Amino acid sequence: MRLLTQLLRFAWIEAQSCLFAVALFAGLLVAYVVPLPIARYDALLVWCVALTLAFWAIGFETWREVLVILAFHLIGLALELFKVHVGSWSYPEDAVTMVWGVPLFSGFMYAAVGSYVCQAWRRFDLRVSDFDALATSVVAVAVYANFFTHHWLPDLRLPIAILGVWVLRRTWVHFTVGDARYRMPLALSFALIGVFLWIAENLATYLNAWKYPGQLEVWEIVHTSKIGSWALLVTMSFVLVAAVKRWEGQLHTVVHQPATTRPSVRSRAAVPPLPPG
Repeated sequence: MRLLTQLLRFAWIEAQSCLFAVALFAGLLVAYVVPLPIARYDALLVWCVALTLAFWAIGFETWREVLVILAFHLIGLALELFKVHVGSWSYPEDAVTMVWGVPLFSGFMYAAVGSYVCQAWRRFDLRVSDFDALATSVVAVAVYANFFTHHWLPDLRLPIAILGVWVLRRTWVHFTVGDARYRMPLALSFALIGVFLWIAENLATYLNAWKYPGQLEVWEIVHTSKIGSWALLVTMSFVLVAAVKRWEGQLHTVVHQPATTRPSVRSRAAVPPLPPG
């Protein structure tokens, strides 16, 4: 019963942390089934902007976190512009708020990942131990660059992933569920989030948010190789949020050192001498 209770608590906190993503998908679903007076992508942009402002107004996200989400939007939008240009995927509908075939709302799908990390950090009281921010940032930059360069140069996704696992080999993420404190390898958490993002991607493509070349005629499941891509993208997300949490003093956990068995000077002095003989 204790295990079941903790699992239910964990699932509830996860659901709360995904609130922005859930609201975004709710907008996708409504726009998919309900006729709208404006283009669907335009309506989704209005909806995502309203969500961001509402989350800030009611205190779900701080202004620093909103800036992080804006950074995610811009980084994601730049990636979208490039990927659509080279034909990696496409947006099947027209809209006023489109730039070079990319609707502006698309950046908010990356922002939803940033919102999740921010919310999970607060709700789980996340901290990390043995986290090398500089090395992890280098990996994150390499991840983002490879998304562009692999169209002309060798795809370094696997070597970068191996490097990332090596950099994070001693890094643990600590989190609270109920009255208990747990930890797991940070690299493992990235992989698990990548699985859930792949599931969300399948739902989004089914709702015509975007289309891969193999989905233009008939929808098909997204290839499982995208799980790795999403896990790598989470590395970038974590680095950006970690920079804010470092500024707020909420990045590193305190690792308690084992107590020494050697008595102190005071304790030795307090021990009475043994009697002669």
